[in-house]
Amino acid sequence: MSVLPLVFTSGWASGINAYAVVLLFGVFGATGLTDEVPESLQRTDVLVVAGALFVCEAVADKIPYVDSIWDTAHTVIRPVSGAVVAALLAGQSGSLPEIAAGAVGGSTALMSHLVKAGTRMAVNTSPEPFSNIAVSTAEDLGVAGIITFAIFHPLAAAIVAGGLLLLGIVIIVFLAAKIRNFRRRKAERRARRRVAATWPD
Repeated sequence: MSVLPLVFTSGWASGINAYAVVLLFGVFGATGLTDEVPESLQRTDVLVVAGALFVCEAVADKIPYVDSIWDTAHTVIRPVSGAVVAALLAGQSGSLPEIAAGAVGGSTALMSHLVKAGTRMAVNTSPEPFSNIAVSTAEDLGVAGIITFAIFHPLAAAIVAGGLLLLGIVIIVFLAAKIRNFRRRKAERRARRRVAATWPD
């Protein structure tokens, strides 16, 4: 079977949490659960770095506003990671050109990242931190579940990932007003801080 479903699913998951994807694939490959994972993802140094960065993301992703800063910093990292993982998976299987796989993985990661970042902006309009923790935990569990499912049922997992991506886009459309209000309030706060800084004592 073509590796395309696995590439698509890994791209979607990379847009949510790229470090979890690398860590999970590496662990599954190293423990012999699958032959689809290239050895470069199974290396001990890669697993240690991915694990450490996953912990950092798990913490930052649950703190209001810090999560949006983190998402902004990862606008390039997540799509690139999705493209690299996809190219490595294609190179391992030989059933899909690596450049095509990288394009699919990277573009899918970018779309799911934008959905995640937009959702977080809307969630951050809520004053309490519990919604951030709940959404972040759901994302972590979702990535773990979909990657595990993809190892054993790649086509079904790709269908689920596609459905989740579509659902996320629909939610973002409905939340667009909240996101615009969030950005406007953020700009107003910056303007007030600038005025306060220049106001004479």
